[in-house]
This record gives sequence, structure tokens and C-alpha cells, in this order.
Amino acid sequence: MSADLRLIRPDVQAMHAYVVQDAGSMVKLDAMENPYGLPADLQAQLGERLGRVAINRYPGARINDLRQALAATMDLPPGYGLTLGNGSDELISLLALACAHQGATVLAPEPGFVMYAMSARLQGLGFVGVPLQSDFSLDEAAMAAAIAQHRPAIVYFAYPNNPTANLWDAAVLRRLIAQASAYGALVVMDEAYQPFAAHSWLQEIQQDPQANRQVLLMRTLSKFGLAGVRLGYMAGPADLVAQIDKVRPPYNVSVLNAECALFALEHAPVFAAQAAQICAERERLAQALAALPGLQVFPSQANMILVRVQGAAGAADRVFAGLKARQVLVKNVSTMHPLLANCLRLTVGTAPENTLLLAALEASL
Repeated sequence: MSADLRLIRPDVQAMHAYVVQDAGSMVKLDAMENPYGLPADLQAQLGERLGRVAINRYPGARINDLRQALAATMDLPPGYGLTLGNGSDELISLLALACAHQGATVLAPEPGFVMYAMSARLQGLGFVGVPLQSDFSLDEAAMAAAIAQHRPAIVYFAYPNNPTANLWDAAVLRRLIAQASAYGALVVMDEAYQPFAAHSWLQEIQQDPQANRQVLLMRTLSKFGLAGVRLGYMAGPADLVAQIDKVRPPYNVSVLNAECALFALEHAPVFAAQAAQICAERERLAQALAALPGLQVFPSQANMILVRVQGAAGAADRVFAGLKARQVLVKNVSTMHPLLANCLRLTVGTAPENTLLLAALEASL
């Protein structure tokens, strides 16, 4: 039996759904998750605490407690506000919805996070992708020209970028932010991978709020260690955040999500230690990958490493298949953008997982 799809938007019918790979029993290194779970004592404490949550009531004051706790953790400048989302994905959708006036455009470097373009198009906005340079640095001249030509309502900078894992030059970003801010564009610094990066744009905001008056700083607790909780947050000048908050569903964050997030913030040192371990493993993994013949390894400031498999077209596909056959799942990004030809994205796992990945890679190359 087939349904009548005539009233479904043609552009939606033509889209490809976001696909989540089935990991099964494989070593799962495809989604940039924190590989460490909660220690057993904290599991028990969290379970007891969640059992006391009033799930028969709509979310209320506890959501405000979480908002205040996140703002305090970030040490936001005076006059700044913060809003919450069901992951960063929802915040990206809310931004598109708030800026969806006729002729509006979203602009971002490419390759980048696919949800910038997807959310823009679903809300009827145009999307302009500006290719990075061959080393995955920003092409400042091309970005400046695109901003001048299209005058986008929203400019996204993933910092570090996904899937390339690099931080961009701060001086270049300052100039592009100034250009976009001059006519009122929103500039979103997406810091999903902030726990693993050497620099945060929050430092720039704290030092010069005026220069960053149009900047919204977006983060998530997914990479922090709570991918299953689905909690994103976005900070910026309070009057700007208030406008985005108007299009947010009133109960978009559940009481269980909020309580999990508050619990995690109260035990932040545990997660900070996990992030430090991931960074140490990232360096070990990068060095070992560089020693494997046939791989080009790109610098990383995130919990993932991008590698290029040397060889003819399809070389990455063969290695990806070889890894899956050896029960290791990574992300094959080789068809996402021409600049990513023959590239695989490897999540940094635990030490045993990374050792298994290296052995499987060596056998698959």
C-alpha cells in the first residue's frame, strides 16, 4: 500500500533523510560521542535523583535553574542571555525560523555541519556554502565576497569545524564578524566541540562584547558526555536571545533532560577528566595514524580526526568497508564535498577502542 504524497512539499520529497548508522555490536567511532559512561556511584545517584522528578508536571522552575547554572559556568558578560534547545539541532532550526523573511539567506563555510543547510531550506531560506581552502582553512576573500553579495541573515562558523576538526584563524574571523555585523547579520559561533579545543570564542566575547554584539555562541552537552540527553544552549546579547526565544516551543526541554544536565554540571570535574583523557588519546591516535602508510592525517582540535586515504577514487570506500568487516564503525565523509574526497572521520574512543581501530586500519589499508 502506498500513500498519496501530493500535499507533501516537493522539496521535502526530494530530500534525503539524516541517516544514523546502525552500529550493532561494532566499536562505535562514527558520531563524536564521549566514549566514557558515568561511574557506577554516579549512576546510582542520578537514578535516585531522576526518580524524584515530577514527570507528571510540565517543565517549570528547574529549567530556569539550568539556564542560570549554564550562564554561571560560562561567566557571561553583563547584559547577556541564554536559551535552551533540544540539542543544537533545534537551536539551528529556531534561528532559521526567526530569520525566515522573504529572500533571507544562510551562509556557512563548506564542508561543514549539514544541519545549517538543511534547516535553512526547510524554513524556506536560501543557503550559500563557501568552500574552504585545500588545507581546510577559511578562504577569507571568498567569504567576504559572499557576505557582500548575499548579505546573509545568518552566518555560521563551527569552531572547531565538523568534519575537518580544525580551529580557524581568529583574526580572519574577527574581520568577517565585523563585516556581517555592520548590516545586522547574526553570526553563530557553533562550539559543539569546545571541551576539546585550545581556544573558545567566549574569550573574545568577554574581552570585547561590542565587537561581538551580533554573535550568538552555541554549545551542546552532547560532546561533554550527554549525547543521549539532547541539550543545547545558546548565549548572546539578551535582547537578541529574547527574539530567538520567542519561537522556541514552551516545553522543548524535558524535566528529565534538565535534571541530567544539572547533575552533570554539579559533577563537572568528572567530565573534565574524561575530556582530558580524550585529548590525550587524540594525540596518541594522531601520531599512530601518521605512522601508517597511505594515510594523510589532518590536525584536530575536536574529539575526532579526519584522515585521507591515499589512492584512486574509491580508496576510502574500500578502507571503510574493511573496517566494518573488522567490526569498527567510522564515518565515511568522502562524498560529502569534493574537498573531502577519500576522507574518513574517526571519533576518538577509549584507549582499547583506539587500539582496535589502529589494528583494523592497518589491516584494511
